[in-house]
Amino acid sequence: MKIVNNRYIDALADAGTNSFYILFISIVKTESKTTNKVKYSLEFEIKSSPKILYNYLSNASGLEEWFADKVNIREGDLIFTWEGSEQRARIVSKKDNQMIRFKWIDETDQVDDDTYFQFEIVQDEITSDVALIVTDFSTPDEKEEDMLLWNSQIHSLMHHIGS
Repeated sequence: MKIVNNRYIDALADAGTNSFYILFISIVKTESKTTNKVKYSLEFEIKSSPKILYNYLSNASGLEEWFADKVNIREGDLIFTWEGSEQRARIVSKKDNQMIRFKWIDETDQVDDDTYFQFEIVQDEITSDVALIVTDFSTPDEKEEDMLLWNSQIHSLMHHIGS
């Protein structure tokens, strides 16, 4: 396991996130046309069946419960609204009850880099424990803040699921 840095660990402790588990963090530089971003993954233990969890990750009503203030579907894309600001995402890959990958789309419908955000559900064959792996990309200077945001979002998801 890689320790990110003491500042990040201290921020998690201050936020009261004792149940937050980072089992691995992988940093990969990507060649992007707009900016260099790093890929990272966070793993959370979730007390839920993969089927129930997948419903919260893969449809507009489920995502609206924990991820955004409002989620609509327009022309096959998901429109996420936070405090009046909209962002459009497209589902680019999915496997029922296992994984869903989204790609942010800009105003001109351009997809000009290799970044995405993904939710992967992994169930241990022996213990049946369920883990949610969140993969995202961020600029190096925004990575810590983005990771804290994901922590907050996933804890909201866990609250709604009853995990």
